[in-house]
This record gives sequence, structure tokens and C-alpha cells, in this order.
Amino acid sequence: MKRFCSLLLSVFLLTASLGVQVSAASYEDAAKDLAAIGMMKGDASGFALDRAPTRAEAAIMLVRLFGAEDEAKAAYADGTLTHGFTDVSDTAAPHVAWLTVRGIANGTSATTFGASNPCTSQMYTTFLLRALGYQDKTDFEYADAQAFAMTKGILDFSAITGEFLRDDLAAMTYQALGTDLKDGSTYLLDSLIRSGAVDAEAAKPMTDKIEACRALQASSMSASQGLDTAVDAKMGIGISMKSTDNSVNMDEKMEAVVKGNVKVILDKDFQMAMDMTVDMKSGDESESQKVEYWLKDGVMYVRAGDEAYQMPMGSQMDMETLMALIEQTSGKTSAAMLPFIDTITSKTSGDNTVYTLTLNDAFTGLMNRLLGQILNLMPASLDVDVKFSVDKGEITYTIGKDGNLKDAALQVELKADVQAADGKDSLTVNVVLGMDMTMKVNALGKDVKITYPDFSGFEKLENEALASIGGADGPTSIFAAKIA
Repeated sequence: MKRFCSLLLSVFLLTASLGVQVSAASYEDAAKDLAAIGMMKGDASGFALDRAPTRAEAAIMLVRLFGAEDEAKAAYADGTLTHGFTDVSDTAAPHVAWLTVRGIANGTSATTFGASNPCTSQMYTTFLLRALGYQDKTDFEYADAQAFAMTKGILDFSAITGEFLRDDLAAMTYQALGTDLKDGSTYLLDSLIRSGAVDAEAAKPMTDKIEACRALQASSMSASQGLDTAVDAKMGIGISMKSTDNSVNMDEKMEAVVKGNVKVILDKDFQMAMDMTVDMKSGDESESQKVEYWLKDGVMYVRAGDEAYQMPMGSQMDMETLMALIEQTSGKTSAAMLPFIDTITSKTSGDNTVYTLTLNDAFTGLMNRLLGQILNLMPASLDVDVKFSVDKGEITYTIGKDGNLKDAALQVELKADVQAADGKDSLTVNVVLGMDMTMKVNALGKDVKITYPDFSGFEKLENEALASIGGADGPTSIFAAKIA
């Protein structure tokens, strides 16, 4: 069990070290900010973020992003702007007419717009790119819209959760508003303010956040190709596990100090090396263990004590999607993480500039949706429910006078609740983790070098072996046969 706990601690640390921003729930905060500038509207029951958006709703949002809603409504009211569709509501009619007259959107037939049809993420991504000044068939192909948008700072998180909702529409719209126009003159929200389409005072909370985020990422751009950091973390962790057959029954609290090094290279291929020494104390017992991870050519290698094994990451996740996600969070673009940030402030400390980010209620929703997709792949005989939450998240970055990242700190409190059953036995797992971590930068960019060991002796793990990691007393052993 202790071996499992040390592995668990290192996994938590890996997540934090790679800059995965932690917070909690859905993009409700993003929707509220958009509502404050008239970009998104709800009703007494909220913004209906848990359903798919329609093409009519996407059309309305797009016209607002062009800053043309007043123009469209006035022209439609005086009859100078019309459309020939029979399935468009009075509310969406001016917007649909404005878009179709300009060739920005098309109907599904000569007489239908498909107003109530779901708007896909690919459609909406294309709409956002057009609002930024890009043209399909000129700047990008429709089939590649999402990949092109990633290079501009608009990341569709539904690509990893598998379902495009109004929730995702709000997040992507927020990102687009913080993204540069094609001509590079400014970012989209600022251009809407300058044109008078959005009130500057109403938008100030958003513009303050966007501009502070852009300044921080401009200062840490050297970390976007590579990062070598020394990590020092103190953790308090509580784990309770209980199975109905009493083969697993524990309730343990422990403290841990984790020290080590993380190296990440994002130039061309995603490479990683991490070594962590975990010193744990639980009651009168103590244990120290070193755990090492490497990621090379899409394969994860792990060495812990006498165990050394490898797992092809291609079977666990879409490496292309992962790479794009990491690039977005590493400073190459300025907008991808905006929906996750509650506040961002900066202050001068000697020759340094210190940025402090507090995180909102977005990451938990993303994680739980992703976990739901993963759990859908489990055998029908195994019923698993996982709930992930974050009670606190704050990140501090220190930028030196040379404009490079010097160090970072993370304070976070995480909870995970797992219920698993196979029709005969059930297992309940509750994990509470509090972490205070600092990272000191050793090297950035092309100065980061990774040396790999000989992986020839690393055992290749299949499903059954993956299920029983942690030994006979590990948390998944009672279901190992079913999982395999």
C-alpha cells in the first residue's frame, strides 16, 4: 500500500509540475463575464451550459463577435436586411440574415437554416476564426479548423471530453475575445471596445484579466520550448479505502515531502524526465522511495524501487491532443487558460515582477467530464463513479528583470471520491490532498537537455498488469480480473 501511496503522490506532483491549472466546476464564471458585456444571455434558470448549442445560438454569438448586432437588428427592422429561411425564430432572424447576406454562414437548404440543429465544435471554431479575420479556404481548411485555432490560442476542450456544449461555447468565446486579430493590431475584445460594440467599463474586468495574462505569458515565453525545474513540495494526504468483502480496509493520514527534478521539452516532440524522492510519515512509520518517469516517443517509462515498466501512451490518450494542450498552457499563446482564471494580479518585488493567479470553478468540470468519458470505456460488468474537486488553487510566478521565469509556487487542495462495484464486491476510495509546492527554474528553452537510461529491461504492461499496479494490497487488485 505504501508503494501505491508514493506513486499516487508523484502522479499528483506530475500534474502540478506540468502546469495543469487546477480549479473547480464548469465555465459558469466565463458565461457570467460574457453576459456582463452582452455577449451571452441566459434566463432565470441560468445559461443552460449543460446542453448542446444550436446553430441559431451560434449565429447570434457570431454577429456579436463581429460587433454588428445593433446594425443587424436595425437593418432587419426597416426591411433592408432579409432572409428566406422558414425555420428561424424572430430572435435569431436579424443575425442569420446578416451572416447569410455576407456569406459568413450558409443554410442547410434553400429554405432552411437548420436553426435548431446542434452546432458542432468544428462549426463554431470556424465562426470564431472568421470573427478574428481568418478565412477558410484561404487561411485554413474547414476540416482543419480546430488544429488551426489551437495555433492562435483557441483550444476546444470538448475535443478531449467528446461532447460540445454551451459550456464549451462560452469557454471558446472567452478565449477568442483574448486572441489577436489576424492583422495583429490588437485582440478581439479590445477591437469591439474601440468600435463601440462593447462598453469599455462593463468589459474592464475582462480586459484587466486578459492584459495581465498576456503580460505574464510574454514574460515566460522562453519556457514554451523547454523547462527544467527543481521541485520541492510538502503534502498532507488522507486516504480511506473500504471494500465490501473486507479485503481492503484502511483509513490513513500521512505527511510527505517530495523533492526532485522535472524536465519538459516541447520542441517538436513532447519529451519529459522526472525523478522524485518521496519521504512519507504516517504515525510512527516512515518510508522513503525514489520514483522516476520518462516520456519518449509516445511511451511512458516508470521506475520505482525494483519495478521498471513501460506503458504506450497512445493507448491511454491522444498524444496530438495532449501536445496541443501542453503547448497552450506553456505560454505559446495568451488566451487558452483565460476561462480558468478568476483573478490575476502583478506587483514589483525588487528587480522582479510577481504574478498571482487565483483559479475559478472550471477545471473540476473539465476533469469530471473527461473522467466520465474514460469510465464509459470500462467493461459493462464494472460500475465506477469518480468525482474530482478542488477547494483551493493559487499559482504565483516570479519573472526576473531579464524577462525570464525564475520560479513558481502552487498551493492547492484536491479531493477525489471513487465508488467501484462489479456486482459482487464494491470499493470506496476517498483521497484528500493538500499541497504547497515551489519550483525553481534551472534552465529554459533550448538549454533544457534530457538524458535517457537504457529502457530495454522495462517490462511492457498489458491491461491486467496495469490493473494491479501497487501489488497485492493495491487499490485495484480486487477488480483486476474483471478489468483485464
